[in-house]
Amino acid sequence: MNMTNLPLGQLARDIPGASAVLHRHKLDFCCHGDASLMAAATAKGLDPNAIASQLIALQARTDQATPEDQTSNEALIEHILTRFHDVHREQLPELIRLAQRVERVHSKHPRCPSGLGAHLENMQNELESHMQKEEQILFPMIARGITGMAAAPVSVMRNEHEDHGAALAEIHSLTFNLTLPEGACNTWRALYLGLTELENDLMEHIHLENNVLFHRVDGLLGGAQRG
Repeated sequence: MNMTNLPLGQLARDIPGASAVLHRHKLDFCCHGDASLMAAATAKGLDPNAIASQLIALQARTDQATPEDQTSNEALIEHILTRFHDVHREQLPELIRLAQRVERVHSKHPRCPSGLGAHLENMQNELESHMQKEEQILFPMIARGITGMAAAPVSVMRNEHEDHGAALAEIHSLTFNLTLPEGACNTWRALYLGLTELENDLMEHIHLENNVLFHRVDGLLGGAQRG
């Protein structure tokens, strides 16, 4: 099916991250979600096929294969940086914007995720600090084979991963387990779809670090101690 014929609201609901693309092009997927991408983009003098290509790329990214034990440390680190670090930096600002809008517009609704925007802002700050420590300190050590000095940073990163897990659990608490109320608007739907994507990505991100990359470091340290 030609994606340009689909309604903006459906695209925002069904493709994780689509709301950010549509918002960037100032296409109103909330109040005018019934308009097709073709009609909405043409009305603003935009190329609907170019926007569709961006949305198709988002879908492809979701299906990207994960290189685990078959790759070198350097390749795995590069995958983590591009597939997760870069992506989290795209995800969280948009999720914060969506959460703030939902809280502002639906503050009186009993299912309003009150406090979610502030929680996501704190989560963004914590995750950014975490990723910078990996990028500037730990990952260069691992890539250079300096595993002896990597033991302490690995331990710190694992502890911070526990904090990230607790932050994800708090999202569920604030959103009634990501349960949408009846008749939820497209912004609310896009928010919870994006939160689901963030959770899935962050869990896979932590898995690759804890259970693959850091596990390799543990194995090298154990071998060195036995030697």
